[in-house]
Amino acid sequence: MLRQLAAAKRLTLRPSNAVAALLLHEDGRYIMQLRDAKEEIFFPGHWGCFGGAVEPGEEPEQALLRELQEEIGVDVATVSRFTQIQFDWSPLGHGATYRRYFHAVVPDADFRRIVLGEGAAMRAFTVAELLNERVSPYDAFAVWMHAFSSSAAR
Repeated sequence: MLRQLAAAKRLTLRPSNAVAALLLHEDGRYIMQLRDAKEEIFFPGHWGCFGGAVEPGEEPEQALLRELQEEIGVDVATVSRFTQIQFDWSPLGHGATYRRYFHAVVPDADFRRIVLGEGAAMRAFTVAELLNERVSPYDAFAVWMHAFSSSAAR
């Protein structure tokens, strides 16, 4: 972890507003991405939600749909806002940002057609399996919160 912090400081990662998908396979497993082992990204080598930065002038939901198309080649029919986590980067010389989470269910037929366009791997996990893996902290918290909310049953 110290090596990662030193690398982040050296590379001066730039935080930005972001979106993330709490993608559920129709059987209830969470579909996650293994992040590349690149030091220039946040939480390399961790499992995380699919998603990414919101471009200037882009609405969060549009950003999510774009990211899902780029990262897994799937058009998700319906997404719904789940929650948003705020970050205050002022101690590091940046402003405030958010990470907005959306809920979506992926039918098995679409899951089987996923082509990973970004990241080292993709896998569907039960919540218990996932939370025993190395998961980016904010995504682990969002998954935990989602799994124990009424939204997970949708």
